[in-house]
Amino acid sequence: MGEPVIDLLGLQARDISAWFGTHKVLDRVSLDMPAGHVTALIGPSGCGKSTFLRILNRMHELIPIASLAGEVWLGDMNIYGPQVRLTDARSHIGMVFQKPNPFPTMSIYDNVLAGLKFVGIKPSRSEKDSLVEECLVKAGLWKEVQSRLRSPGGGLSGGQQQRLCIARSLAVRPKVLLMDEPCSALDPTSTRRIEETIMEIKSEVTVVIVTHNMQQAQRVSDLCAFFLAEQGQPGYIVESGDTVAMFDSPQDPRTFDYVHGRFG
Repeated sequence: MGEPVIDLLGLQARDISAWFGTHKVLDRVSLDMPAGHVTALIGPSGCGKSTFLRILNRMHELIPIASLAGEVWLGDMNIYGPQVRLTDARSHIGMVFQKPNPFPTMSIYDNVLAGLKFVGIKPSRSEKDSLVEECLVKAGLWKEVQSRLRSPGGGLSGGQQQRLCIARSLAVRPKVLLMDEPCSALDPTSTRRIEETIMEIKSEVTVVIVTHNMQQAQRVSDLCAFFLAEQGQPGYIVESGDTVAMFDSPQDPRTFDYVHGRFG
């Protein structure tokens, strides 16, 4: 038996609206993403899913013309509160992108540890060794790379690089892991391994994933939120809830049509 899981935190978005310049892309989006669960954000391209995801760890504000209204709560901390530093928010809420982005010339070992200096963690050598192994095991990559930890991360396959990025994110002990279509560029075998990783880590980190793959949403998520943006209007959530219910008996006919491939 492993150690009991403690201190899991969920995310809560409250009345999030977002703009690029004067163009409004999200309108009053509220969503609970409970601790220890996988929440999938689904919907057609251009409905604001990725923008919403980036708002959840304060990446939206890095775009000069971007603005937003509303609040994002991690437990009892509003990550947009005046006292919360950007680095603090990022240390708690990690991000895995659509395209794997390891540091290509840095070793696999150093890639895993790359985020620690940004959050002020300075482990000993033995702590580093155990952390690298632990995170690569969680990311489903340890058996494949344990004999070449000093090789460049850029020498791995695309699927392995994505799992290396997951290991790097886990090393800083985030409370939440955001994933923006993490499997869209990968082959079926790599996709399956990453989905297995998501299922294994959700007991210790809250996961929010954007996916256009409805089968993937059904396989990995506990909860779903269906985003839509109609005729140039800003994106909003049509409905959200238990994944099985969303696919089997949705409340809104537009949800039924989307999850059954009738548009999008």
